[in-house]
Amino acid sequence: MIAYKKKSNRYLIAIAVLALVSMLIAPISVKAQKKKKTAATESERPQYRNLFKEAGYSQNEIDKKVAKAYFDIFEGPNKIYFEEGNSLGYASDIKNKDARTEGMSYGMMVAVQLNKKEVFDRLWRWSVKYMQHQDGPREGYFAWSVNPLTKKQNSPGSASDGELYFVTSLLFASNKWGNTTGIDYYKEARKILDAMWKKDGTGNVHNIINTEHKQISFVPEGGGYNWTDPSYHVPAFYEIWALYAKDGHEQFYKECAEVSRNFLHNACHPVTGLNSDYTEFNGEPHPTPWMPPGFRYDSWRVPMNVAMDYTWYGKDKKWQEGYAKRFQDFLRSKGLDKFEDQFNLDGSTPDFILQAGPVKKLRHSIGLVATSATASLVNPGKESLDFVHAVWNAKLEPYEDGYFDPYYDGLMYLFSLMHLSGKYQIIVPEVK
Repeated sequence: MIAYKKKSNRYLIAIAVLALVSMLIAPISVKAQKKKKTAATESERPQYRNLFKEAGYSQNEIDKKVAKAYFDIFEGPNKIYFEEGNSLGYASDIKNKDARTEGMSYGMMVAVQLNKKEVFDRLWRWSVKYMQHQDGPREGYFAWSVNPLTKKQNSPGSASDGELYFVTSLLFASNKWGNTTGIDYYKEARKILDAMWKKDGTGNVHNIINTEHKQISFVPEGGGYNWTDPSYHVPAFYEIWALYAKDGHEQFYKECAEVSRNFLHNACHPVTGLNSDYTEFNGEPHPTPWMPPGFRYDSWRVPMNVAMDYTWYGKDKKWQEGYAKRFQDFLRSKGLDKFEDQFNLDGSTPDFILQAGPVKKLRHSIGLVATSATASLVNPGKESLDFVHAVWNAKLEPYEDGYFDPYYDGLMYLFSLMHLSGKYQIIVPEVK
């Protein structure tokens, strides 16, 4: 009997010891799993290169360069951003005397990336008040051009890239600032997307994305639904929608991203890398009544969009690296400090020159100097740093003939500085 009690006691003691060890080990195991998961998540995140630093500039110089560009465009004497009352603000295409969904949504993207919440909120409220349709066939969409003085809509129809940037900026704002600080950013993004998916051609208004071709349309109305603009193809944004929109169309958005990447293979010239401002869905140039095919102002954005997709997702690296090299080699062949801003796709000088506001002239535009430099994030050749130095030394100021465009040139310049300094990033939800 005594022997049995001793065995029983030893058994109970052993169980107690095992239980105590388990209690001590469990938290360590959970912590290890969490650490492993965090490490895996970190390794999956993009590596945002700071090409300015790689080119030899100090972080202090880089931060000042980006801050000055923001100041010049949003706050300085030649600013494009104007506040109204206590809660509104707009970005103006000064030379064309209007506010555009392009500039409004670009301004919002700049603001969310650089943590300028008040600017973001003002731009969004102005967009909703004066641009967004609240009823009718265009409900949820935006008038692409508004007179900022009279508030009259110059054109009630949409330009598809505006909605593209609005949605992505709002999703980033939701991730960065949450949805309880005055604006429910996620709800506003979903309002656009949910409205987009309800468009069935009624009133000749369609989805922003041509659902048959899985490509963004030039405009979601009439014949413009059946062709596209290569500079509207931002595959990285579709990936963001697939992650954060949570509207049930995740697979469609992922497919759109892949289609856009493949589309650019066809749209860009195999030697020069140049694309036409407007194309068919197969990449062939699309002539319009107002201009023949050619590489012009819209097209400047393509290398920047490719650089973004390469950095953020890297799913088409081989082609994108080849494209960046071809594109930069072509511009370098025209003279790094003098290449002009419009071309035929084979690199020759076009007969038709698209004017900028009241001015019709080829020039060495800072907007293209800037976006061509972002291709250095993609081009594996060390020689591509010459483009980085070129944009570093460029100045956002009037040309010798007096022409100055702080709006389009300015925004392309600021976006490019953000990309090249690693300050243009995927904004993930804040971890509580």
